[in-house]
Amino acid sequence: MITRKRLANGACALLAALSVALLPTSATADEPVAKESPKVELVLDVSGSMRAKDIDGKSRMSAAKQAFNEVLDAVPEEVRLGIRTLGADYPGQDRKQGCKDTRQLYPVGPLDRTEAKTAVATLAPTGWTPIGPALLGAAKDLEGGDATRRIVLITDGEDTCAPLDPCQVAREIAAKGIHLVIDTLGLVPDAKTRQQLTCIAEATGGTYTSVHRTEDLSRRVRQLVDRAADPVVTPVATAGALRCADAPQLKPGLYTDRESFGQHRWYRVDLLPGQELRASVSVSADRAVNNDYGVLLRAVTRHGREIVRGSEAGDGRTDVISTGLRYPKPDLDDGPGDAKPAAETVCLQVSNSFSAPPSVKTTPGMPIELTVDVVDGPSAASDVASFGLGRGWWLLGVLVLVGFVAGLLWGWLSRWRVAVWRTH
Repeated sequence: MITRKRLANGACALLAALSVALLPTSATADEPVAKESPKVELVLDVSGSMRAKDIDGKSRMSAAKQAFNEVLDAVPEEVRLGIRTLGADYPGQDRKQGCKDTRQLYPVGPLDRTEAKTAVATLAPTGWTPIGPALLGAAKDLEGGDATRRIVLITDGEDTCAPLDPCQVAREIAAKGIHLVIDTLGLVPDAKTRQQLTCIAEATGGTYTSVHRTEDLSRRVRQLVDRAADPVVTPVATAGALRCADAPQLKPGLYTDRESFGQHRWYRVDLLPGQELRASVSVSADRAVNNDYGVLLRAVTRHGREIVRGSEAGDGRTDVISTGLRYPKPDLDDGPGDAKPAAETVCLQVSNSFSAPPSVKTTPGMPIELTVDVVDGPSAASDVASFGLGRGWWLLGVLVLVGFVAGLLWGWLSRWRVAVWRTH
């Protein structure tokens, strides 16, 4: 009898344990869902025009292969990377056949660097430039899941397979609402190529970059792949004013605007004592412009006194130019009462010195991207923004001390020599 009771109790306990294991617990339900790895597909143009030797004295294809090798070595572990080609297989003159010439060279997934590099090394400039079909294929390669998805298109010419307009293809991809961004890079592009690649990028919220050097290509592709691994920040559209008094009030974030040639745009940011303003601006030349240009970012007071500035100049080797600044506002000494310190209004001025031939339209203005951040101000001399010299204070102190000791020794030696001369 006792044995039967023990068996019954054991069976009940086992059933209870299984029930608890099968039913979802509150702790399990509250656990965060693992974030899906971001997906990136590099789409490389392998058409016949990639034989041209105008990038660092070597062919465009060689430059692309070198950049790919460097990029593959630096891909973050969490990124699922794939490679697709266009114009790599069909060398004939049949346009219908040439416009189907796109294939996935390496599947989107965990990266085997050796296998991917080997696949790229076998490529040779061959055929047509079916950009539209390649974009459709890349979008299909990235289907499924809720991961961040990005296509990076590298080409040296416009599509040769119209009427399938690649810009319209990009708009259709964007209309699906799948949050797929297409970034485009033009290798030594002409005006038509620049226009088409800019349209493709803008349709999906991506970026366009003109490339004339292997180093620039490698660096830009690495930036775009790394960006896929970071949380997506959606820029906020804003409209700068012609003077500070009418400027929009900005909080920390990423903003977009448009600026005409030689125009000044104003924005305002509030800064409390003990805080530091960090701002940067990028201006994109989305049309043909003259080679020499520059961008200026100034922080001034409401009364027009300049606080700090950042500037950068370009010579036509890239279509994006950027600069930035930092302004730490000193903290106030503790005063009587609990009065809250008043914020200072800092006016940010964005200016450019772009110019263009008379045939180029100046409207709408060029796209600009403004980043604003407000952080706790520095409290140590090691921070460059706080004391200007940063760690250079140590060197300055050593130099002063060495100079002082050298002066004492020189004075002592001079007096000793005089004393010796008088005794003799």
